Amino acid sequence: MKILITGGTGFIGSYLRTLLLQEGHFLTIVSRSPREYENETAKNQQFVSWDDNLVPEMEEADAVINLAGSSIFGTRWTEEVKKKIYSSRIKSTEQLVEAIKVADNPPKVMISASGADYYKPAGDTVLDESAPAGDSFLSEVCVDWEKAAQPVTEFGVRLASPRIGVVLEKDGGALQQMLLPFKLFVGGAIGSGEQYFPWIHMLDLCRGLLFPLQNVELEGPYNLNAPNPVTMNEFANELASQLHRPSLFRVPEFVLDIALGEAANPVITSKRLQPKKLQQLGFEFNFAHLRQALGDIL
Repeated sequence: MKILITGGTGFIGSYLRTLLLQEGHFLTIVSRSPREYENETAKNQQFVSWDDNLVPEMEEADAVINLAGSSIFGTRWTEEVKKKIYSSRIKSTEQLVEAIKVADNPPKVMISASGADYYKPAGDTVLDESAPAGDSFLSEVCVDWEKAAQPVTEFGVRLASPRIGVVLEKDGGALQQMLLPFKLFVGGAIGSGEQYFPWIHMLDLCRGLLFPLQNVELEGPYNLNAPNPVTMNEFANELASQLHRPSLFRVPEFVLDIALGEAANPVITSKRLQPKKLQQLGFEFNFAHLRQALGDIL
């Protein structure tokens, strides 16, 4: 297939791109700085700029995978950071939709990312795709992100919106930031420890992102997280066990609030997500349980 990807050089996109290249697909990666990747050796990919006319690329593409968005981890959310988080997702999605609108031969499917933070925190209540949206900053981002992609359905393009959980890989995201304290024997649960944590192994994430390419029944929002979410206490204990370290030093919510403010919400609010649509369509997770996933990663 010919696939256009945004966010293809980021944490998730880099893994996804490697998988797609290995499968022999031809990729067009939209980047803010395409010249940085001129030395990439794969022959079945090309890099283009967001400043280029994307309409010809849309007319060549069988599918679009939209992962563009600045990281939400690692920094306090000032108003400037929040504007960047918002605009990097909504504005880029609007630009893709406009290119699809103009294209004479648009792609058949668009997979446009969203997030688990779409949902209102609900303790230990199981949340499938029908659960209501929250009212936090990230919830509003996810709602507007999905709305920005919605117009492609008017042009005959099937839209799938994966609501992505916390992605586990050792070289990025939340896990990377949690590893060092545990390795230094000062790791522990974050927040109350009782909140549910909708995790997913990077390989299953990539497979789940690509699932709508093979399964035409999958459209609209779908939860993309492992079928067995755990509490933060369980996560910390399993991580400690895998690293042969203790899990002793819980980080209280008030400390996180002082250090990160709103940026702490993704890991201290409880979201017990069920990937109901994927399960109904027969998707099989390679890493359905946390012990399997961390054992593979670490």
